[in-house]
Amino acid sequence: MAIMFLAWSVFLSFTVLAVQPCNGEKSCVIWSSAGPVVQRGSTFKVYCTFNCQCKKSMRSGHPPTPQSHNKFNSTTIYFNVVNITKNRTYSCHCNSLPAPDPCGLDISAGYLPDHPKNLKCIYKIKNTESGLMVCTWSRGRDTYLRNSSMLWVRTVSGNHTDGPESNIVSSKGTEVLSVSFDVSRSVQLISVWVEAQNPLGSVNSSLTNYTLCDIVMPPAPVLVQPKCSSRECIIKVEQSMRMQHLQIQYRDEQQTWTNCPDSVAQTNSSRVRSISSLEPYRLYHFRARSKFSTGLWSQWSTNISSWTEEEAPAKELDIWFTDPASDSRSMRVYWKEANISISRGKIIEYKVSVYSPNLTFKPDVINISADTRSYSVPSCAGCEVTVWARNSKGLSPPARITTRRTKAEPPQDVRVTLGNYNITISWRKAKAAPLPSAYILEWYPESHKLEELRWVRLGKNDYHTIITGIQPYECYEGAVYALYNDSGLSRTRFKGVATLWSAPAAGPSVQETVEGNKVKITWSDLPRDQRMGCITKYTIYLENSNGYLQHYSTPASERTYVIKDLPSGDYSLWMTATTGNESRAGQKVKFFLKQETQLFLLLMCVVTSLFVLLLLCLCQSSAVKQRFWEFFQCLMLDVVPDPANSKWAKECTQEKGKLNLQLQLSDSSVTEEEEPILVDVEELPGQNSDTSTNVSSQLPLQTSLSPDTVPATRLYPLTTYIKSFSHDSDSSDHTLTSLDTNTTVGYISSPGLGNMEEVDQEEEEESEDMYFFSSPNTFIEPMKFGGKLTLDAVKIDCSGFSQNA
Repeated sequence: MAIMFLAWSVFLSFTVLAVQPCNGEKSCVIWSSAGPVVQRGSTFKVYCTFNCQCKKSMRSGHPPTPQSHNKFNSTTIYFNVVNITKNRTYSCHCNSLPAPDPCGLDISAGYLPDHPKNLKCIYKIKNTESGLMVCTWSRGRDTYLRNSSMLWVRTVSGNHTDGPESNIVSSKGTEVLSVSFDVSRSVQLISVWVEAQNPLGSVNSSLTNYTLCDIVMPPAPVLVQPKCSSRECIIKVEQSMRMQHLQIQYRDEQQTWTNCPDSVAQTNSSRVRSISSLEPYRLYHFRARSKFSTGLWSQWSTNISSWTEEEAPAKELDIWFTDPASDSRSMRVYWKEANISISRGKIIEYKVSVYSPNLTFKPDVINISADTRSYSVPSCAGCEVTVWARNSKGLSPPARITTRRTKAEPPQDVRVTLGNYNITISWRKAKAAPLPSAYILEWYPESHKLEELRWVRLGKNDYHTIITGIQPYECYEGAVYALYNDSGLSRTRFKGVATLWSAPAAGPSVQETVEGNKVKITWSDLPRDQRMGCITKYTIYLENSNGYLQHYSTPASERTYVIKDLPSGDYSLWMTATTGNESRAGQKVKFFLKQETQLFLLLMCVVTSLFVLLLLCLCQSSAVKQRFWEFFQCLMLDVVPDPANSKWAKECTQEKGKLNLQLQLSDSSVTEEEEPILVDVEELPGQNSDTSTNVSSQLPLQTSLSPDTVPATRLYPLTTYIKSFSHDSDSSDHTLTSLDTNTTVGYISSPGLGNMEEVDQEEEEESEDMYFFSSPNTFIEPMKFGGKLTLDAVKIDCSGFSQNA
């Protein structure tokens, strides 16, 4: 009733003022039926009373928006506000000339404060006389209004009670509020509660009572930098007062906090603690806290950190190798970087040694830098490669791998199962094979084995593993190895594995080489980032000038292709690569194919035919034949077989002064049954042996037939027979001999002959099938011989043929 009476009184006052004319004062008055601060979701009215005659209107918001209003009387209008959800501004306007200033009202919308919750207090010891009481609580939801909170405190010291005293905290929001104040250590009990208020009202929290010894908290301890060995750290803890409990925790980079087992009780203000069971070469973090016999644990101390010392590496390295290439005399050995639990320190370097059974001396040890993970060693049969890792404390146990390999059964049924970013490899042991000592699975991106080889060593009873870290749109290959204790090694390969693939980004770039009616095409691998998976084949497209298109497919392993039997013309050539999808066309090249002409070969045939025909025509002329014979005679060797060693010549010496010539005539009138023609040979006076080399040209021709022969037409050219001179290379005496005497007659030695007995035997065998004279129809004209043939007692000068001619 009181509120209604007040509202009507204000309304009547405004009405009285409104009937007065505007005299330069404020033109209107605005108010709310619920006041300037309202609760969100409420409904109320806003009134405007004008003190002058004008056209009246109401507006709200920013910028001001006209609102539909109601008329209360001739001077007052109002607007119904329904379910307000935020702060709003309302204004009244008088539309007249000159326009007076409008009047406005800001309405704040919010909530009553929530009851404070989670009131907690702790007592932090500062010194022996006092401490700091810290109380915190949650004020609840946001009221969207300005709030204030008061913490009320009542203390009891013995029989004396103080308070309540308030500690005011003013804040806005939903954050946790806190307040702190000093409290004497003589206080035994303390009671606290919180009052929260805003323009809509106030609320109180529940009362909380504390016994001071239950909420007392000592200060945090201070840790001194520890001293550590490889397995133990010594920590010194300092505190400002005597504590009954001390807790120390430690952890490395990957672990969670671990309580030190012997940190239970402490009586001194400073204490040294030993923390054992640590690992070598680890960075450990330490912290500590303490408390009295009752009360709360102190806050954790500031963390301190320290490294434990190193130890020599605990295990051998995990090593593997790649087989040497067919054109290489070396193999590459790989090793993995050991984790910190195995290396037990910072690796300074690696050492590699290659031992061969053929060496009689100790092999050299090669030092390799710590950031290297592979090394190329000479490949030899039966060699053993040893690798060590070294830190500041010593060497790791040796890791060995040998090239002595015996044949063994490979793993069977190797299967590859694809995942999103992983690959599962499974296999089984060969039935007839013994149980291997281990399996090794290796994998690498296609064509990048030496650079990115990875492997995992598995137990003898493992038959599958999952490979993680597989890159999408990358093609992988690898193998599963079975290792046996007797150096047996076998493998089963897999290839063409990709978790994701799409069409290659481009086709290969080609180079063409035209060879006659064929073209040789070569191309190189696509760049790695353009393959987009495993390439299964290449396709070659060939288009001629008429638009006829042909295509040829070739496996992905090939890098050359030859297209044969192409007709001449202009061609265009390009290639594509295929994974699961075909790439776009690569670079297009053009070339011209020119058919080989047969004109040159035809001309050569014509020229050769004409030359042969000309030779045949020239051979019909005796003069030309004579010239040819002289020309070829110059090319003949000076040394010719000596007919004096022939059987026919030796028979001639038995019949003194007669030469029995067995002739084979080409004339058909002469038969083989006719008697042979006997020729009388007349001995001529001898000359000095110094002219024996030219004797055939100086002696006259003396020839006669035997009396038993009948004169007839001469069948052979007249030939001069000349007695030879005995020539001894070892004496200067030369005697003239006669066939009528019984003296042994020598013959003129041919120059350059060595062993005469061997020559005699060879020529005697050859002379059985030789004819001294050629058939007279060989040439139409007489033949001319340039050699000098010697018999045992007769020398025949063939130059007589040319003289008779």
